[in-house]
Amino acid sequence: MILGKKCNIGALLAILGSTLTLSFAVLAESVYPAKLSAADLSGMAFNHPSTVITEASGEKTLDFSSLKSSDGKFASGMYKAGAQAFDIAEPYGVDEFMFFLEGDVTLTSSDGSVITISAGEAVTIPKEWTGRWETDGYRKIWVIYSSDGSGL
Repeated sequence: MILGKKCNIGALLAILGSTLTLSFAVLAESVYPAKLSAADLSGMAFNHPSTVITEASGEKTLDFSSLKSSDGKFASGMYKAGAQAFDIAEPYGVDEFMFFLEGDVTLTSSDGSVITISAGEAVTIPKEWTGRWETDGYRKIWVIYSSDGSGL
């Protein structure tokens, strides 16, 4: 025991030194911005090994996450999907900003109001939104915030 009857200053300094070294090593980890290059935006990002590929009814969706925040509440990336139509009866669940690179999506809110977002346009969907999502296919950049980290 270091702080017993006899205090071994050398041992205490060694422990303190190794603790400080470990602390500085943790603090010194590099953090980098998450860039999507022009090649990535053209679709090359989907070649990354971390891309999640899902297939349903013969249609593939590709989902590439370029960043997930250290607190797990914010993420960004790209997504590509073919034709699909589905109803969102429960609230969407996350706040999501989308910028469409190709294709379009028609969103019909529960009250019947309709908007179409096309390539070169953006939309933000609040987590409380319900309605219908319809598309012939699209590719988008997405940015999601979730206060509890779910849905990322």
